[in-house]
Amino acid sequence: MAADPLVALAERLQARCTSLGLTVATAESCTGGLVAHVLTEVPGSSAYVRGGIVAYANEIKVALLGVPPDVLEAHGAVSAQVAVAMAEGARERLGTDLAVGVTGVAGPDGGTPTKPVGLVYVAVAGPGAPVVRRFLWPGDRSANKRDSAAAAIELLLAQADAAPHGGAA
Repeated sequence: MAADPLVALAERLQARCTSLGLTVATAESCTGGLVAHVLTEVPGSSAYVRGGIVAYANEIKVALLGVPPDVLEAHGAVSAQVAVAMAEGARERLGTDLAVGVTGVAGPDGGTPTKPVGLVYVAVAGPGAPVVRRFLWPGDRSANKRDSAAAAIELLLAQADAAPHGGAA
């Protein structure tokens, strides 16, 4: 069905989550809602996608996802710690089994020597300890967003396999 590789990944995630009875939420910054968009491109996604929060500004990360201000101050918005806090906040607030958090520097501006354009952290919170991955994408803004969305869906797939079956957070 899917010509778009992102939608093909979303189809795999949907099949996995619906067969296991798992629900998913998204918390996105640099992807601007692309992960949620791709997940909901697949008919029947309402069976497992509960919702998503696009938290581009730090104030929104704090207010809607519960990211601790001291974590933002200590590590910056583009950090493993903030990605985890975003995922955990989405999971708690939207009542899901799994939630993904994505934060990074999509480009073309905004990079620094320590946090260059293309640096992205993806985290998934679930029943066990959260899992976070660091990526450094080489593309332009659009490619970096698509690569980040693919990484988010792939990490959700991996964590769906690791989650206890039967759902309900």
